[in-house]
Amino acid sequence: MTKKIQLFILIIILLGAFTIRLYRFTNPIADWHAWRQTDTSSVSRNFIKYGFNVLYPRFDDISNIPSGKDNPQGYRFVEFPIYNVLQAGFYKIFDKFTLVEWGRLVSIISSLISIIFIYLLVKKYADHTAALFAAFFYAFLPFNIYYGRSILPDPTMAMAILGGIYFFDKWLDKSIAKKTMNWLWYLTSLVLTASALLLKPYAIFFTLPIIYLVFYKLGFNFYKKWQLYVYIIFALTPLILWRVWMTQYPEGIPASDWLFNAGNIRFKGAFFFWLFADRIGRLILGYWGLIIFGFGIISLARKKFVQKNLFLVSFLVSSFLYLVVIARGNVQHDYYQILIIPSLSIILGLGSSLLLNLPKEYFHKKLGVITLVTCMIFSFSFGWYHVRDYFNINNSSIIVAGKAVDELIPKNAKIIAILHGSEGDTTFLYQTNRQGWTSFQNPLPELIIKGADYLVFANPTKEDQNYAKEYKLVASTQDYIIFDLHKK
Repeated sequence: MTKKIQLFILIIILLGAFTIRLYRFTNPIADWHAWRQTDTSSVSRNFIKYGFNVLYPRFDDISNIPSGKDNPQGYRFVEFPIYNVLQAGFYKIFDKFTLVEWGRLVSIISSLISIIFIYLLVKKYADHTAALFAAFFYAFLPFNIYYGRSILPDPTMAMAILGGIYFFDKWLDKSIAKKTMNWLWYLTSLVLTASALLLKPYAIFFTLPIIYLVFYKLGFNFYKKWQLYVYIIFALTPLILWRVWMTQYPEGIPASDWLFNAGNIRFKGAFFFWLFADRIGRLILGYWGLIIFGFGIISLARKKFVQKNLFLVSFLVSSFLYLVVIARGNVQHDYYQILIIPSLSIILGLGSSLLLNLPKEYFHKKLGVITLVTCMIFSFSFGWYHVRDYFNINNSSIIVAGKAVDELIPKNAKIIAILHGSEGDTTFLYQTNRQGWTSFQNPLPELIIKGADYLVFANPTKEDQNYAKEYKLVASTQDYIIFDLHKK
């Protein structure tokens, strides 16, 4: 296959990946895992409202639910807000799209760049067939289609760490060949790796391929290369400084210790079932993709390319370590598996290449082709069957209620936004474009003292009407009911 044909196929994959990620592009954030997406987008929206002060990111929830402490300023100290600056910044410069749409575009563009990095890395350390298939799977796995257009920092983090690995590899090659520094590749890798760690500290697990490249290309003389020490220091320092800065505002730091092993779930039956059977086997690979994945593992075990294959193995090991260490977080939330999709795609690419090149003395050539095509068809079909509902608006009433609040009450009002059965979920609060509370964390009179101005119910019940006895009814429909807490 000529380079021109490879490039043509890659462009088709990129165009297809971009197009399919525009599915329900204009939807409001009320789909699967909307609570985490709205938390992210609200930080971006508040940058637009209050200015781009990246050291003081704020979101809409001022309750004590995330951190256990009252948070009157709405501080949101999780990942450093690189993603939010991109989302809000593009919106300010090019307001043709809404803020939500720009959030989706940042993730879509990140996904497309990730496809390119995966292709380039696999092409170098395996072959062009495996590279194109790896890019194809990353582009079109239904699970990755949905999350590749979600308003989360994870797709951008995956892009950044893949870029960090790719440019680090190029720097090492240039450095060894010319015996001199190549500052362009070095600095690009350093910036991308540092950014990945700021976007999500979990990127630390995916630096294993970089560590392997150091030993593979420099051997045990790596310690003589002072640039490596500089790289480590400047890649980690921004993250360390950010984490130290955060500690000054504990009310804005969500509880996170539970992510590691809450309930002692690590290595229990539920751990293996949810991650390897349900998430990877069913949701991501659609059952039949496991066959292609199995051939990918066989491909990695070939002795002919052991050293090169170990680089690709390091991606798989990185993902396994990530799943094991952040055990409860991965079991609790399926979006945590966004970070392992590059590794899975690489193995799927290797498996596809092997199926198309089975040893002729043992297998008929058509057998591999038929197996691959059959597995891909069923894998994508079942994957889409399980993911298709992720795109749906789960409760249209919160959209209607949010618009009503935005039109009827003052912009600076603080509200209590209640969605029965989902107390603590910030999705409804986000739709109102106001800061406030998502539950009765305190008795209502205490919340009024804390600054609550209005009480809003989505999908109100008959019991909710009783608040009209004490507070002024502002508006009431089957979708919402609004009370003014300062008037009777």
